[in-house]
Amino acid sequence: MSTERRLHHFHGGLHLEDFKQDSLSKDLQDAGLTDRFILPLTQHIGEQNKPKVKPGEKVKRGQLLADNKSAVSAPIHASTSGIISEISNQPVPHFSGQKDLCIILDADGKDEWFEGSADQNNKELSTYQSIQLIRAAGIVGLGGAVFPTASKLFKGQQSHIHTLIINGAECEPYITCDDMLMQTEASKIIAGIKHLQQILQPEQTLIGIEDNKSTAIKSMKKALTDAMLEKVELLIIPTIYPSGGEKQLVKILTGEEIPKGKLSFDAGFLCQNVGTCAAISDALDQGKPMTSRIVTISGNGIKQPANYTTRFGTPIAHLIQLAGGYSSSNNRLIMGGPMMGFALDSDQIPVIKSSNNILIEKTAAQFTEQQPHQECIRCGKCIDVCPAQLLPHQLYWYAKAGNFDQTEEYHLFDCIECGCCSAVCPSEIPLVQYYRFAKQAVIDNREKMYKSDLSRLRFEFRENRLLRQKQQAEERRRIKREALKKKNTAKAGKTQTKTVDTVQAALERVKTKQVGQSVKPRNTENLSADQQRQIDAADARRESARKKQQ
Repeated sequence: MSTERRLHHFHGGLHLEDFKQDSLSKDLQDAGLTDRFILPLTQHIGEQNKPKVKPGEKVKRGQLLADNKSAVSAPIHASTSGIISEISNQPVPHFSGQKDLCIILDADGKDEWFEGSADQNNKELSTYQSIQLIRAAGIVGLGGAVFPTASKLFKGQQSHIHTLIINGAECEPYITCDDMLMQTEASKIIAGIKHLQQILQPEQTLIGIEDNKSTAIKSMKKALTDAMLEKVELLIIPTIYPSGGEKQLVKILTGEEIPKGKLSFDAGFLCQNVGTCAAISDALDQGKPMTSRIVTISGNGIKQPANYTTRFGTPIAHLIQLAGGYSSSNNRLIMGGPMMGFALDSDQIPVIKSSNNILIEKTAAQFTEQQPHQECIRCGKCIDVCPAQLLPHQLYWYAKAGNFDQTEEYHLFDCIECGCCSAVCPSEIPLVQYYRFAKQAVIDNREKMYKSDLSRLRFEFRENRLLRQKQQAEERRRIKREALKKKNTAKAGKTQTKTVDTVQAALERVKTKQVGQSVKPRNTENLSADQQRQIDAADARRESARKKQQ
């Protein structure tokens, strides 16, 4: 372990007031059980899960509720024991504000573990078995992206991962769930890192933690020393937003740039959040699937900011009540931080795997989401702070004009939606919202194009199939015609041959008869003169008759 490695700087970024002390002033607490859990079928980036239970079915904590059996999916498990009351569309935490299919679990208060979901010890596992157990446990990236961890590890195995990076930066204001996790569960995080090393076999492992987390740094250093892991460095990095971004953290720790349009493992890096590492330890060391996470309740609109270990599906209202309730009558709820979070319509929306922070802000009574903004003055401040080195003002103009092809030309999908551009914009343009709109439009267009291409391929396939069937039918008819022609020809030849043979036989018979008639009868040597004259006269008559016939 060493801290002598030279650190680097990424382009742009902001120094923000962090507002973290309020939620860190209290110990980690358990949110406990609520009467009703709302579990969206899909809580990750990737293919949607399908329910594996039915209304009325009894379940226990850790029991599988929904899965897809796809590599790009993460199963959902019961947060506690109880009865499935319904499967229906419910409001979910998403910036679109739309509803999604959810499993409603009514708790029975017993909180019993499903047999086979706990108290297991998986020490002797192959790499493949470890990744499969990580997938079966429903583990996703807990840094915000919620990409299925198993899929990421499979791709990492296919690439040569020379550097494993553990992200403990947690750079956004108000959010302290990772900080609290490192303070309280450092040994579990290190155990998860050890599993990742065994799976990926990296040449080095770098742990990056911002310098405003002194207690977490001490805990992690101690746990790392106790574990005696090899080729691991814990590095203390400057507090600057967004140092927790994957490409930005790679730049800080190694000085290397991830090319535009590429992912980190394309360049030999793989990043994992500290929360993901702890979840991997739970899955591989204890056999427990993901059913909870630490959630920060923060902001000036809540009476007692704190961190709570919270079961997935817990309504946010339950956490707000535990935190002392609202401090004002007019509040705005945001899931995430003030930079990258999105507004929630209600506190009845459930906590899911991506719920790292619930921010409650006091607002004026006349506050509305759709506030007017001035036009872009091309001041260039957004360019100076963009950590992805994009041209935010150009992306804004093209997104506003609906010229989505141009947004892709300007690397729209390299935008990490950090909000730095919006924060410094003097015209108060909600730039990130425009980028999200453009991204969704591009994705929709791609899906339409995919469906269009699929329809075209199906049509071409059908036309080729019909043409092939027509050609095959014509070929069968041709073969049949040729066979019939050969048969008729053979029959005609046989008939002609038979006719010729019949005529020839008749001619032979006539010839034979004629030859027989011209032969003198036997015993005519000693005839009398009168007998001889009679025979000659008969021969003359026959010859005369023959000539007449000819």
